[in-house]
Amino acid sequence: MEAFFDYLATSFYNTFIYQNRYLLFLEGLGNTILIAIFATLIGVILGILVAIVRVYSAQTGKLKWLDWICSVYLAVIRGTPTVVQLMIAYFMIFSFIDNTILVSVLAFGINSGAYVAEIVRGGILSVDKGQTEAGRSLGLSAATTMRSIVLPQAFKSCLPSLGNEFITILKETSVAGYIPVMDLTKAADLVRSRTMDPFFSLISIALVYLVLVLGMNAIFKAIERRMAKSDRR
Repeated sequence: MEAFFDYLATSFYNTFIYQNRYLLFLEGLGNTILIAIFATLIGVILGILVAIVRVYSAQTGKLKWLDWICSVYLAVIRGTPTVVQLMIAYFMIFSFIDNTILVSVLAFGINSGAYVAEIVRGGILSVDKGQTEAGRSLGLSAATTMRSIVLPQAFKSCLPSLGNEFITILKETSVAGYIPVMDLTKAADLVRSRTMDPFFSLISIALVYLVLVLGMNAIFKAIERRMAKSDRR
């Protein structure tokens, strides 16, 4: 038993304390959160635009060429692995960008946009058509009706799915190490390769991801409860 505790102490020291290796984990954690937040913002903006184009085209028969582009975008992004998209973005599309964090944000944001688009499109279609007709009968333009009446209601129904998408991006950033990005998983793998001991490196990041996911779940549930209370009022 004493030998086991000696192993744990030595492993902990070599993983976190020796040569200030804990700084690698902190850097990786910061980069992981940074990528997840900004990729989600890009994904939400891009997803809303794509969803609006697809719904508008389906309802009016206009912008067919733009709807076709959006359909190809959705098919390509949803039909290929995230890590392949990341490497294509880094080595080909955004090869002129030296900032690997920025490339990661763009790659994950474009990936997320395809999934957010379908989430938002489903939310828009779930809003009763009478809401749109009421807005138009009041003299509102199609754009104003969408922005002021339809999207707020669609957002409420989409919120749980959007929360899950953010959590998915947070976990998907673990493949960012395929390009030169010091994310949380890459930091753990680097330390593991130096210590030749995977225990604390892998267990620690698993716990960090778990805490982050549980924390985000709690935040989104609180937002849902708050919005439900406002609806009852």
